[in-house]
Amino acid sequence: MREDDHVYLSLSEDQDDSRWAFGTGFEDPLHGVDTAVPDGVDAAELAALCLGLGDDALVAAQRLAEWCTRAPELEEEVALANIGLDLLGQARLLLTRAGQVDGSGRGEDDLAYLREPHDYRNVRLAELPNGDFAFSMARLLVFSAHRLAVFERLAAGHPDPVLRAVAAKGVKELAYHRQYAAEWVVRLGDGTDESHRRMQEGLDAIAPYVEELYRAADVRDEVEAVLAQVVEAAALTMPSAEPMAGDGRAGQHTPCLAPLLFEMQEVARALPGGRW
Repeated sequence: MREDDHVYLSLSEDQDDSRWAFGTGFEDPLHGVDTAVPDGVDAAELAALCLGLGDDALVAAQRLAEWCTRAPELEEEVALANIGLDLLGQARLLLTRAGQVDGSGRGEDDLAYLREPHDYRNVRLAELPNGDFAFSMARLLVFSAHRLAVFERLAAGHPDPVLRAVAAKGVKELAYHRQYAAEWVVRLGDGTDESHRRMQEGLDAIAPYVEELYRAADVRDEVEAVLAQVVEAAALTMPSAEPMAGDGRAGQHTPCLAPLLFEMQEVARALPGGRW
């Protein structure tokens, strides 16, 4: 495949070319931003939006962390770890904002470590077990394409300046996440018979969970245009599937979430209020 055929190059047009560990930088995206809830903004609705987006990022980051020591190559292990760190950084900002505006006074650690599975509001796509590398790339492509479209809208016009600032920072990160996933989907789909088979199976496996993303935030046209471009370049098909019953935003999750949270929360619950 020629370099100018690479679909991920066109996906990254007009985006910052920087790639690594945006979530670990020292620049504070909220420096100088007024944290008061603006007039006319419903605090409960704002808190729910931040909580859902924060939970999406937190759970997805935890799944990506599970690739450490398991990725096909060291380079991919580092890339996945950095993508996870980006999402963790987003989760911290969003959960902090949710706690600020919901009237509970809870901080990011309270929301991350002291809630039960039914209190989480992430989409169920994020919580599914990693499967093989092809499955994880299929999920990352769909997850990041949807999240990038949502963040672009939030950055462009949400009335809360804090959420706008968080989204503006996240757009740069998510553009790379989408690019990275698209590159691998094309590479595997347009590779050997075995890699093609696995990549198609990955897309088939996530298909029942895609519709839920649009219920959480309807950016269908933007996302489907991206997916169609990548899938065509990869010689794959984007399957249609009956949506899986349930709604993560309503606290209705798969059995996969509870074990993930148990592992993530174990130390914080065993040593409440612990400091390192």
